[in-house]
Amino acid sequence: MTATTATSAQQAPDTRAAPLLLCGAAAGVLFVAVSFAQAFTRSGFDLREHALSALTLGDLGWLQVTNFVVTGLLAGAFAIGLRRVLRPGRAATAGPILIGLYGIAMIGGGLFTPDPALGWPAGAPAGLPERQSTGSTVHVVFGAVAFMSLIVAGIVFARREAGRGHRTWATYSVANSVAAFVLTALPWSEESASLRFAVGAVLISSWLVALSCRLHKQF
Repeated sequence: MTATTATSAQQAPDTRAAPLLLCGAAAGVLFVAVSFAQAFTRSGFDLREHALSALTLGDLGWLQVTNFVVTGLLAGAFAIGLRRVLRPGRAATAGPILIGLYGIAMIGGGLFTPDPALGWPAGAPAGLPERQSTGSTVHVVFGAVAFMSLIVAGIVFARREAGRGHRTWATYSVANSVAAFVLTALPWSEESASLRFAVGAVLISSWLVALSCRLHKQF
C-alpha cells in the first residue's frame, strides 16, 4: 500500500458513525422536550421558582430521572461517534471528551436528585432546606459539570470551525457558550435562578443539536 493510499484510507468517512452522530441531536431535543412538557403539565410545578431538575421529585419524578439518564447515554454515544470521525484534527480529543463528560454528568444528575424545597413536590417545605443532603450536593456538582462541559465544548468546536473558514458557525458557537456562561455561572439573584438555568439548558441543548446535525451532514 502506498503512502497516498494509506492516507486516503485514514481519512475515509466511517459510515458506522453516522447513527452515533445523530444521537447528539436526539439528546438535545429529548431533554428539552420532556423537561418542558412536564414543567407545564405537572400540578404545582412553577418554572419561575423550581428548577427543571426538581422534576426528578414526586410521584412522576421517574420520568425526569429517565430523561436525564437517557440524555446522558445518547450524549455518550455521540461522543463515540465524534471520536471516530474527528481524528486526526482539531477537537479530535477534547471534543469527544467534553461531550462524553456531559453525558456522564447528565446520568449522575438523574441518579442523584435535589432536595424537596419551595413547596415542591406537594408537602415539601415552603422554603429552602436548612442543610443540603449529600445526594443534593452531588446533583449540583453534576449539574455544574454538565453545563461547563458543553460551554467549553462550544469554544473548542468554534476554534475548529474557525480554522476551517466557517466563521459564521464559529461565531454562533462562541456566542452560545458565552450566553450560557453568563446565565448560569455569574452571581445573579437566587430569585431568577430557575429561569436562568432553564434558558441555559435550552441554549446548550440547542447547540448540541446544531453540532450533531452539522457533523452528520459533513461525514
